[in-house]
Amino acid sequence: MKVNEEKKPLFGKQAKSNTKVIAVVVIMLVLLAAVAVAVLFYLGDLSLKRPVPVPCLDNKGQGDRPYGPAWSTRSPVIAKKGMAATSHPLATQTAIDVLKNGGNAVDAAIAANAMIGLVEPTGSGIGGDLMAIVWDPITKQVYGLNAGGRSSKSVLYAQMMGNLKNNSKTFPYFPPYGPYPVVVPGCVDGWFQLQSRFGTKNMSELLNPAIQAARNGFPLTQIIGGLWRDAVIAINQSRDSIPLFQNFLDTYTINGVIPREGQIKTNSDLANSLEAIATGGRDAFYNGTLTDRLAEYFNQVGCCLSKEDFQTHFSTWEEPISTDYRNYTVYELHPNTQGLATLEILNILENFNLTAMGKRSVDLVHVSVEAKKLAFADRAKYYADPAFYNETLIVPALLSKEYAKERSKLINMQRAMESVDAGNPNMYKGDTIYMTVADSSGMMVSLIQSNYQALGSGLVPTGMGFVLQDRGQLFSMDPTAANVYQPGKRPFHTIIPSFVTKNGEPYLSFGVMGGAMQPQGQAQIIINIVDFNMDIQAAGDAARWYHYNDNEPTGEIMVGGGLLGLESGLDLVQTGLSERGHKIVPPPPDSYGGYQAILWDSENQVYHGASEMRKDGYAAGWY
Repeated sequence: MKVNEEKKPLFGKQAKSNTKVIAVVVIMLVLLAAVAVAVLFYLGDLSLKRPVPVPCLDNKGQGDRPYGPAWSTRSPVIAKKGMAATSHPLATQTAIDVLKNGGNAVDAAIAANAMIGLVEPTGSGIGGDLMAIVWDPITKQVYGLNAGGRSSKSVLYAQMMGNLKNNSKTFPYFPPYGPYPVVVPGCVDGWFQLQSRFGTKNMSELLNPAIQAARNGFPLTQIIGGLWRDAVIAINQSRDSIPLFQNFLDTYTINGVIPREGQIKTNSDLANSLEAIATGGRDAFYNGTLTDRLAEYFNQVGCCLSKEDFQTHFSTWEEPISTDYRNYTVYELHPNTQGLATLEILNILENFNLTAMGKRSVDLVHVSVEAKKLAFADRAKYYADPAFYNETLIVPALLSKEYAKERSKLINMQRAMESVDAGNPNMYKGDTIYMTVADSSGMMVSLIQSNYQALGSGLVPTGMGFVLQDRGQLFSMDPTAANVYQPGKRPFHTIIPSFVTKNGEPYLSFGVMGGAMQPQGQAQIIINIVDFNMDIQAAGDAARWYHYNDNEPTGEIMVGGGLLGLESGLDLVQTGLSERGHKIVPPPPDSYGGYQAILWDSENQVYHGASEMRKDGYAAGWY
């Protein structure tokens, strides 16, 4: 026992001395931290490299709605004369303005798409592709447009294989950024195809709102602001593989700093490009002054595309493929898109009583995921550009109800499949925007457009204000694959507009964005509306699942059953799904897609519009 143990004073001279020492140490640490921050800014441009803020996933503070489903964010919008639903407020406003000024649904969709390419470049732009389904009230038919681009006609498989092997860290797969995954952008041709067949306004009038907004500036919205930051940081980290990266920074930052929510962003280069298209027509982009500038840029950065690839580009009109699901006819575009996967999933699920399982039940999610796995095995093996294989044999076989019934027998309701092979029906794997518009004549447009990755390839042609897509990343380099890279070929495509009719009359125009989420998301929307009688707003707001790490058309094979993400509204079924062998691993929070829809209520002769909370936009009607 220490009798004379000295105690440290709390007050007095010695205490003051200790305080001074501590203060000196704290000041020195603060100075060192300041120096470290200054060095980081000087050497590494901290504005581009600091961690992205973690999105808020806590929805416990949500208020209570007096009527309608508790999980729904708002009521559907209802109007008589017209409706527009997009992922950005300015695009929705633009579409409604066109309708009010005498334009039809196609006119409004083109104008809104031009606007959204400016304000939401993380999902769209004239450097990307476009797909659309149009309901024509005169002929009472649906028309499909594939405005997807193709690879270079002059680069053979062996040459591309050599390019990737010598210059890509991702070999034997295409890299996400740089010159090699770039294919011809089809968006502009898609606009003119739609306008010439169905439009009533001239292109100059339709592009003017986007041109003015590009010159005057627009405020960055919340979700797009987060995606914008993510994309710029990701591409900045790959800048060693992106020639002339300064063009990208000049276009998508403000003096080298990533724009944030609420800031005003201009894009005068894009305004100039749109003006050239508005005055010079389609050829300004594919066989004119803009083409010459693009060809010069391709030579500078080592991109395989040439002026001839643009001159020979064309879109294709097609009769959409379809299936009947519980007396509703669901339409999709042909391969090279993945729309067929939505129809395969629905065909398989039609063999099960989903309503009896109950919404948000373990059984419902389990059987839906298993059906998705089966469809995606076929997607990985068979979906490709129909110009390079006999589609007339493959698609009808994959769409048959008999084939779906046989495939459904592979589903074990108590155990998740760990591996899935493609079927043999008697025959030989971003960011995106979706919008839909309807007018007073009954015309409805389901339109989707994308750069593939959020800001595409990272290649911005000098002085043109838009990024080139990297859709070629979805080619396979397996020479035996249907989706193998070949000259002048369209790669496998993820973007898929959808349309639903009932008794031969228009019913629903809708889409779900987000790469491989699209078919599984579309199927969930259809199930919510048809099997569980949800309104179109609630159908989109309801919690979703997302299965990933599956078989892919680029050659990846699902291992151990893949991974399953569940939104927070499905927390109660997580344990049950895990017990059946599903590996629950949360994907990035923006993986569950975005959804817009317009439903035609034939009884009351009104449109219902919806745009969900996972995006910044909304639906608006013209009364």
